[in-house]
Amino acid sequence: MGKRGGNLFSILNVHLHIPFFFLVLFCLQKVDSRCILFNFGDSNSDTGALTAGLGLYLGPPAGRLFFNRTTGRFCDGRLYVDFICENLKINFLSPYLESSGSNFTHGVNFAVAGAATESNAVVFPLSTQVGQFLHFRNRTRELRPLGKGSMISEKEFRSAVYSFDMGQNDINIAFTANLSYPQVIDRIPSILSRIRDSIEIMYENGASKFWIYNTGPLGCLPQTLALRKKNDSVLDDFGCMADYNNACKVFNAGLSDLCDELRSKFKQATVVCTDKYTIRYDLVANHTNYGFESPLMACCGHGGPPYNYKDRMTCGQPTASPCPLGSRYVSWDGVHNTEVANEIIASKILSGEYSKPQIKLKSLCRSRKH
Repeated sequence: MGKRGGNLFSILNVHLHIPFFFLVLFCLQKVDSRCILFNFGDSNSDTGALTAGLGLYLGPPAGRLFFNRTTGRFCDGRLYVDFICENLKINFLSPYLESSGSNFTHGVNFAVAGAATESNAVVFPLSTQVGQFLHFRNRTRELRPLGKGSMISEKEFRSAVYSFDMGQNDINIAFTANLSYPQVIDRIPSILSRIRDSIEIMYENGASKFWIYNTGPLGCLPQTLALRKKNDSVLDDFGCMADYNNACKVFNAGLSDLCDELRSKFKQATVVCTDKYTIRYDLVANHTNYGFESPLMACCGHGGPPYNYKDRMTCGQPTASPCPLGSRYVSWDGVHNTEVANEIIASKILSGEYSKPQIKLKSLCRSRKH
């Protein structure tokens, strides 16, 4: 056995002219450069946490594309975060709350459907997700010497990317509480403050690469339009509810300012703010450019045009049915995007053109400067 090993190294040294220590160094660099991603968010990036954590069943036709089974994703297939993982050449992020078959080698997804920053309004708020990360990191430290767990190293925790996609549910909760538009706007500083607190905790615990998404156009969701529209006077030029979208814009402007503040405060960190609002609104405003049909109508739902959404008759219930396979819709179930929309969203995120500063996620993930 020893001779065979020695002969192999001799062959590598003599015939390839590569000293063995360079091979070892190369291997270490390969391991060191792998992407590690920790994600915090809501149903837009939940890969199965809500169904696992609460023991719920999200039945067909969810997951009918790609997976060909239900996975706990509120989608007919992959989410934008799945496409990002594919681009980064890492495993799909397993949800933290899934006890069976999880793979945390390349990071963890703490996102849970329904999550918000407001701890009194939801089961798994942002603060809880951050607490779960701290527990995961501490357990990893305990298990790594035993050769167990994710085996993520301290250096990899420090060089990982920490993505945050939070805010949509906070705004929606405010509107569904029948607050006036000014009252909704008055809540935004508190939402931003809670996001700031969470990011600061992560920074204090060694995180240095932050990828922060703003919120999409809530006023363009078929659910919002079907349940909240009183008349056409509340709509913008593309048929979306103006007040909802304006509130999202106010939140997004504040989030951009927060990113600037954190960038100035955390001198050793990279803080990237990505404009998902513009990306998602463009799918509605210029839907024909992408081959989409009925951009404000759910693919899976009940009731037909204009929105195909009725409360208590939503996707997954016997009264609802999906659009034919091969159809191109922006909205899957009235709230969440279809796989085809998610693929476009992910490609635009990955381009770096919608980020400030204009850094590509792949280059940030591979960077070892921190």
